Amino acid sequence: MEPEEKLKFSLNIALVSGIFSITVALLLLLNFVQMAKNKPLESKALTSLVKRLSQEPDSDELKQEIRNFDLLARKAYFNSQWQVKTGGYLLLFGALVFALSLRIYTGIKSKIGEPAIKEDNDLTSRMMTQRWVMISGAVLILFGLIASYGSVDHLKKYTVNESLAEVKTVDNQERIELIKVGVTPQDSQLVSINADKKVVPLVLSKTDTSGIKTAPVKILFPGNNEMKANVPSFRGPFGNGVFFTKGTPVDWDATSGKNVIWKTAVPKNGFNSPVIWGNKVFLSGADNQSREVYCFDRSSGKILWKQLADNIPDSPAASPKVTEDTGFSAPSLTTDGNRVYAIFANGDIICFDMEGKRVWARNLGIPDNHYGHASSLVMLKDKLFIQYDTNKSRKLLALNSTTGVTVWETVRKGKISWASPILAEIKGKLQVVLSTDPMVAGYDPESGKELWSVDCMSGEVGPSPASGGGLIFAANEYAKLVAIDPMKKTKVWESDEFLPEVASPVTFNGLLFVATSYGVLACYDAIAGTKYWSKEEGPGYYSSPVIADNKLYTFDTSGKMSVYEVSKEEKKVGEGNAAEKITTTPAFKDGRMYLRTPKFIYCIGKK
Repeated sequence: MEPEEKLKFSLNIALVSGIFSITVALLLLLNFVQMAKNKPLESKALTSLVKRLSQEPDSDELKQEIRNFDLLARKAYFNSQWQVKTGGYLLLFGALVFALSLRIYTGIKSKIGEPAIKEDNDLTSRMMTQRWVMISGAVLILFGLIASYGSVDHLKKYTVNESLAEVKTVDNQERIELIKVGVTPQDSQLVSINADKKVVPLVLSKTDTSGIKTAPVKILFPGNNEMKANVPSFRGPFGNGVFFTKGTPVDWDATSGKNVIWKTAVPKNGFNSPVIWGNKVFLSGADNQSREVYCFDRSSGKILWKQLADNIPDSPAASPKVTEDTGFSAPSLTTDGNRVYAIFANGDIICFDMEGKRVWARNLGIPDNHYGHASSLVMLKDKLFIQYDTNKSRKLLALNSTTGVTVWETVRKGKISWASPILAEIKGKLQVVLSTDPMVAGYDPESGKELWSVDCMSGEVGPSPASGGGLIFAANEYAKLVAIDPMKKTKVWESDEFLPEVASPVTFNGLLFVATSYGVLACYDAIAGTKYWSKEEGPGYYSSPVIADNKLYTFDTSGKMSVYEVSKEEKKVGEGNAAEKITTTPAFKDGRMYLRTPKFIYCIGKK
């Protein structure tokens, strides 16, 4: 190709890419202005429909119209987000092509040279014009890229100080003078943390007042049967939503006091659910001033102890921004019968023994999280598992439950999630299973190694997964309800008819139950995915449906309890009423139900 032809070709490429880039930049700027004027996912029409529903609560046609409108709005929003992100990439590509072709054009032109007949003034004028055109185009492209970034990341109004968002190392660990570790009586031993913050074994024995040495007290971690007899975490044993208890209540009323054995005021607000071991019930509460852990007597409701989570190394002075429906104490605690563990929205995690004495505490760094940290804790033997997701990084952490030292840390792909980890039995061994956008994955509890992963989720994932029959079940609103075979690392079936926004699914005896935020409870065949029945009842579900005494328990957001048989046919066997909003999940032990409301904790059972 002759130099003149190359010159003309590169000029054409520069013109086309320049016009393309300017067009995309203008579209992105217009989109940014439109999104700034009209807040995403907020609609006056939808608000009006919801107000009408409060006046016509029995209108099935109106409910369906609201669901359709909401689904359309959210799908349009996510589609718009994808278009903006794609537009940003296209603009960047166009700008690079323009710059490269212009560079080639000017290089060839300099070699050819300008005709001698051109007047100096004309040449200077043309160069100035070209320069201003290029500068104007570059500025427009730059604004387009900024608009693209601003449109995609509009939730950044909840960001926190980056200097406070770093995960702290083991050096921030609170010093522990004497600790006992071990999984069985044979391997239990005493350890301490030395000046270098390393865990070292101690060859010590306990000495009584007479000087006679006795054997050290050893910590025994519970087995599966002992975990099933208690409520060690959110949604019961293994975090799976199934409680192994008999004689649970099927009717009660908070207003009249029917079958209310006791109720006790909870000092501070929190959205975590009750955790139970033996005769003790644990909750936490917090506001932007302080954080607390509570222990209640399970028989009487009396507060046995209340401890502050304060004076924690590297804990931030200011609390992070959180939304009203998440708060500062959303994650449920966990316990192994020896100690109880709590985590808060500012990244503080703390451990107390069963009598309320602090054992250890540390700060993991403020979660850069636009709603607030909500993932609950779960543990197995000597390891405490934390799904620690932020906008900057996604991690699964395992801490030594006795010392708080990080045992392993696995950085995960995907986006931030508000779901909680569960323990799922896969081929006879327990795995830590997490759900996020875009995947559901299983991890080895001992090493943190990812064992399998299936891409199937999208959106802002809130519901935790469930396990049963060798399968893993996950769902999220505007994504899918999916059954996964972790051994084959593939989906078995999927459905998009009824999807939860917050409430986690639960499976039992070959059936799978899903509760949606728009008030539908649905039952599926867990193996085949066939829908057996669905029922629309109440304003919606945030509380997760759970199984207790072979019955399905649900609480809608108005506080109404419904109890069903675990059956292929819809059979309601009981009702109850908390008379206030419910977003937490009940816990069951020894024939009684324990429920947290915004102000109280209730014990429900047969009087």
